[in-house]
Amino acid sequence: MSETEIFTQLVQSVFTVESIMLGDTKRGYVVRYSGKLHAADSALAYDQLADALAPYALVPLFELIDDKQYVTLVREAPKPDAGNPSRNLIFFIATLISVLFTGAIFESTLPETAGFFDLLQDALVHIWRGFPFAASLLSILLAHEFGHYLMGRHHKTTVTLPFFLPLPYPLSILGTLGAVIQMKERPKNKRTLFDIGVAGPLAGLVVAIPVLLYGLSLSKLSVLSGQGMLEGNSILYLLAKFAVFGKWLPEPVSYGNLPPFLYWIRYIFTGAPSPIGGLDVQVHNIAWAGWAGLLVTSLNLIPVGTLDGGHIFYAALGDKAKKFTNIIFAIMLVLGFFWEGWWLWVVMLYFLGRHHAVPLDQFTELDPVRKRLSILMLIIFILVFIPVPLVLYG
Repeated sequence: MSETEIFTQLVQSVFTVESIMLGDTKRGYVVRYSGKLHAADSALAYDQLADALAPYALVPLFELIDDKQYVTLVREAPKPDAGNPSRNLIFFIATLISVLFTGAIFESTLPETAGFFDLLQDALVHIWRGFPFAASLLSILLAHEFGHYLMGRHHKTTVTLPFFLPLPYPLSILGTLGAVIQMKERPKNKRTLFDIGVAGPLAGLVVAIPVLLYGLSLSKLSVLSGQGMLEGNSILYLLAKFAVFGKWLPEPVSYGNLPPFLYWIRYIFTGAPSPIGGLDVQVHNIAWAGWAGLLVTSLNLIPVGTLDGGHIFYAALGDKAKKFTNIIFAIMLVLGFFWEGWWLWVVMLYFLGRHHAVPLDQFTELDPVRKRLSILMLIIFILVFIPVPLVLYG
């Protein structure tokens, strides 16, 4: 019996074969079968076939091509290396120093007339003052990234340790560009992809919301005057400020001719009109870190490509998710007229991150619990999304 006949017998244990296409190195597969899965549980069928093919160093792909089912056998790739953890540690230490330094600048006691270099020197001498901000922000980022990492380990999918990106003040108002984690191999199925994608935002929010509420309790209210920059609002941030202060902030001098509800919809999405003369929060550094946690979560939940939201969106909708990508880009382009940073995000996502992570098993759909959780994640995205992250006033 030839190898192809052996492989066909194994495939037929879970899949009704209608035609066989032999592959080669150029085509990138050993053999491809078209037909229909007859096993009741596609996830179990994939595991059964994968185990049967393991002695032959082959990996099965359950593929959907033009709505037709295929089982494609490919050569097993070498197990990917998760990377050198010493580099992750070095960049984390650099980010810790950068965030400490940025937090120390925020806590400076120098007069507003102090020169830039005097401010930098004071921050270096009193860098310990940045600890509350650094501990708050990094705890949120660590929770988010290790949510991904631990879920990847749970599903036996190779993922890298978090890679932190330092960017000190004044290049960044947070002292960091955040952190990234990379899947080094394709997830087994959509359930695995969904779990890895959803774990980070949920873990980050579990830390970010208490940090935000505690930081707001340390903050004070003041009248906005002169010129400056405010942190943007999301629905959740607006609710958090109301929970602590009992006011919708920044409280305008007047709602004009608009009902309050429409005023706030306009303000959240445009940052206008300027709230000059109104009452707002002078955010404590810990509250600033909590707000940054909401921002990081909202950016990661954008339902495009390799972002967390892209993983969740694709796992829930499959290839249908790709049809929404251009619509999402168009919305971001429009938002760019109110915050120019969205145009940079469109460019980065278009060239670096618009393609979805396609699992080995495309037949297995999300179970009812995960489908309900995907709806919850959409609601969370709506609540935390910050259309205009930075608002200029005055």
